[in-house]
Amino acid sequence: MPVAQLLLLTCLVWGLEARTAQLRKANDPSGRCQYIFSVASPSESSCPEEGQATSAIQDLQRDSSAQRADLESTKARLSSLEGILHQLALGQAAGPSQTHEGLQRELGTLRREREQLETQSRELEVAYSNLLRDKSALEEEKRRLGEENADLAQRLESRSQEAARLRKGQCPQDHSSSQDVPPGSGEVSKWNVETLNFQELKSELTEVPASRILKESPSGHPVNEEGDPGCGELVWVGEPLTLRRAETIAGKYGVWMRDPKPAYPHTRETTWRIDTVGTDIRQVFEYDGVPQFLQGYPSKVHVLPRPLESTGAVVYRGSLYFQGAESRTLVRYELTTEAVKAEKELPGAGYHGQFPYSWGGYTDIDLAVDETGLWVIYSTQGAKGAIVLSKLNPESLALEQTWETNIRKQSVANAFLICGRLYTVSSYSARDATVNFTYDPATGRSKALSVPFKNRYKYSSMVDYNPLEKKLFAWDNFNMVIYDIRLSRV
Repeated sequence: MPVAQLLLLTCLVWGLEARTAQLRKANDPSGRCQYIFSVASPSESSCPEEGQATSAIQDLQRDSSAQRADLESTKARLSSLEGILHQLALGQAAGPSQTHEGLQRELGTLRREREQLETQSRELEVAYSNLLRDKSALEEEKRRLGEENADLAQRLESRSQEAARLRKGQCPQDHSSSQDVPPGSGEVSKWNVETLNFQELKSELTEVPASRILKESPSGHPVNEEGDPGCGELVWVGEPLTLRRAETIAGKYGVWMRDPKPAYPHTRETTWRIDTVGTDIRQVFEYDGVPQFLQGYPSKVHVLPRPLESTGAVVYRGSLYFQGAESRTLVRYELTTEAVKAEKELPGAGYHGQFPYSWGGYTDIDLAVDETGLWVIYSTQGAKGAIVLSKLNPESLALEQTWETNIRKQSVANAFLICGRLYTVSSYSARDATVNFTYDPATGRSKALSVPFKNRYKYSSMVDYNPLEKKLFAWDNFNMVIYDIRLSRV
């Protein structure tokens, strides 16, 4: 019976690929019902012998074992899939908390991006405000230049008419005019009808009364009006005397200077000039004497090995001292050898727009000279924007002594030193400004002043003191001007 069942199972299995199958039902000789199921072989043309049938049955058993193994493998895979599905179900149960954390992180990122965008928006608003302010300043400057242009055109027309009259011999001789010319300026007392520029220069020189021009002592050193060569407190600043005007836009701001302690081959009349509008300021124009300076004929042009910044340079004892561009480094450049002799970083000093004067221009570091030597005017974060004053060694640029004042640097337009005292100017653009503060390092005290100071051209970007000539040198809106001063007696 088991063999018959096995045969029946074999037939069923093989019947999957069989071509035809038959089922017959009939009674056997004893009257019992029999079911006969016959399947045609797909490949055998005749039935094998008994041994062959046994071999076929064994093959079928092996195939059946292989199929059972495949079935067990499939069941194992199904179990593995059920395990994975279970883990996924657990993951979905824990998902809300993980999703919440992810959303929190995303929200934090978005908040940071929003803060960055708000910061950028504020910076753009500030930049826009600055642009509007600059635009207004440029429009005002354009209007002022237009007025100056019209005035110059009228003056040119007047000079042309005057020259025409002179050529026709209609100019009356005025011998008294020579008395208005200051001592030492005899060369301009001769009226040259062929040189209109010479006439313009004479007109400028005679704007200031001769009584206000410093007299020279027999030794050749200038003294003040009372003949006192000593020091004292500043009590008076005269009207500005215009010496010349810059030729190009690069001379809107600048610095000009003479050496109060000249070194050979330079003299007390040797003049240096630097136009400071631009990003790579390296040219220093040198003029052998005053006439060459007035006429604009330099004898030499120095090209500095590194660019300087702003209008804080000075010449002292044969060297040019300046601040390196975009740095707090002080540089000593020897003019005769045309070489850098010393460099020194100014500790903690603000630079490139951190603590400038009120007019800007990256005037964070301003060098100065007076009767006592070389100084530097600046500020630091520690001083919170107040003026810091340091005495410098002129050879090594080392700091010899430092004082911190209570005068805010950005509240004043310029500063200079006379006889060891610091003075500040109230405004760079108001026509009627004042020297408004002084600070005495000897006592550590400051006090308010009200000494009138004229900004004739309403944009003073540099004011320095020359202790040899006892005058203030200034650069006012393209114009190089000079001021007489008076000190109180000590």
